[in-house]
Amino acid sequence: MEVFLEILKYTFPALLMLLLTYLMLSNFLDNEENRRRYLLRKEVRKNALPYRLQAYERLSLFLERITPNSLLVRVPAKSLTAHEYQALLLKSIRDEFEHNLSQQIYISEEAWHMVVTAKSATVSIINKIAATVDPKKPAIELSKKILEHTLTIGTFPTRSAIHFMKTEIKTEI
Repeated sequence: MEVFLEILKYTFPALLMLLLTYLMLSNFLDNEENRRRYLLRKEVRKNALPYRLQAYERLSLFLERITPNSLLVRVPAKSLTAHEYQALLLKSIRDEFEHNLSQQIYISEEAWHMVVTAKSATVSIINKIAATVDPKKPAIELSKKILEHTLTIGTFPTRSAIHFMKTEIKTEI
């Protein structure tokens, strides 16, 4: 029994030190791994920031371009009928949207949802106003009605989306 106690007297502290050393090393290695992950994420964010900002810029430009005020100026009515002009406006919006479709990769899901909602609302407004105008009337009639309707809306959906994106960018930088 004395031999067992003598062995225990020397091995217990050694085992205790081994356990403490293991726990300390394990904790240190976990912290080191977390630090490496943090630094890697920080570096990736730093490298991705210019692309994200460019995506927000392009989508802001898209939203500005499809706002009826600028859309009607950019897409002239010429000698088209209201129906032809409606089709031309919708094609312009669709082309702009398809051109910027890949930007969704760089922005948040909420921001992309706001962009899609603003685009859909703009298309819906154009279609709704076009339904009230005789399709054979000159395009200028449709243009006037769209502008009048735009003035009655408090905040146009594209403005709301731009405001959301500006707020989101400020929190990221």
